[in-house]
Amino acid sequence: MSFKYFENLWNLWYTELHNGTAGLTLKIKKVLYSGESKFQRIEVFDTYEYGKMLVLYGSIMFTERDEFIYHEMISHVPLFVHPSPEEVLVIGGGDGGTIKEVSRHPGVKRIKMVEIDQQVVEISKKFFPIMSKGFSDPRLNLIFGDGAEFVKTDTGKYEVIIIDSPDPIGPADVLFKEEFFSNAKKRLREGGILVAQTESPFYHPDIVKNTYSYLRKLFSNVLMYWSWIPAYPSAMWSFCFCSDKLHPLKNFREEKYMELGLETKYYNKGIHFGAFSLPTFAEKLI
Repeated sequence: MSFKYFENLWNLWYTELHNGTAGLTLKIKKVLYSGESKFQRIEVFDTYEYGKMLVLYGSIMFTERDEFIYHEMISHVPLFVHPSPEEVLVIGGGDGGTIKEVSRHPGVKRIKMVEIDQQVVEISKKFFPIMSKGFSDPRLNLIFGDGAEFVKTDTGKYEVIIIDSPDPIGPADVLFKEEFFSNAKKRLREGGILVAQTESPFYHPDIVKNTYSYLRKLFSNVLMYWSWIPAYPSAMWSFCFCSDKLHPLKNFREEKYMELGLETKYYNKGIHFGAFSLPTFAEKLI
């Protein structure tokens, strides 16, 4: 990815490019923050079309208008499949959106989150208070550190692991490697579920193909599911569901879904099942 924002006498625009040949351009109301942490460049823009958005190293992480799609899909899919997800580990997700959705499940007793960049968390708290409200949940144990090192040395066990990673650039590159997935699996209890975002099958076929080849060496059930996220490259975004015991369709807990009655903006029972129906090109890719 590459990006730029440019200004003339009347207009400020942000453009995110893929391979320098295609991209998304948004008109900016205001630059709310622009700086660098120890790990990456961080920017917050207020846009006309998508509201406020967080940008890390030139890639859009989320926008206020469509963040609910990504965060609902990466969280509720595994949590409505596992019969008793009491311990949840989140790797990444410093913006707080995934924690916000996980915390809506009262059966979850403990949430551990490992985020490498403390500044991302602080900026999210400042500019995105609704997104980041999960950080105040008393069940949360927030650890600032390297997620890859954490799963290598941690002795804890979890029913669900959610890998909410940015694109495989800079410090996040290691979160797409076979060694990381292997170590993460060791942190799962028997019958546990691992989910991760796996980029765009349309724009990132090599990343997708390699990631699923790693995961299929480790898990009996590895399935792609996807959603439509307008601000992301190609708008088609994929996630992987991995487990040795559980299947996302055969083991969907409809009674728990009905009992909890979550008010969601994208995820529902139909979406849960439909998201695993893939276009032919994506099926062939994995």
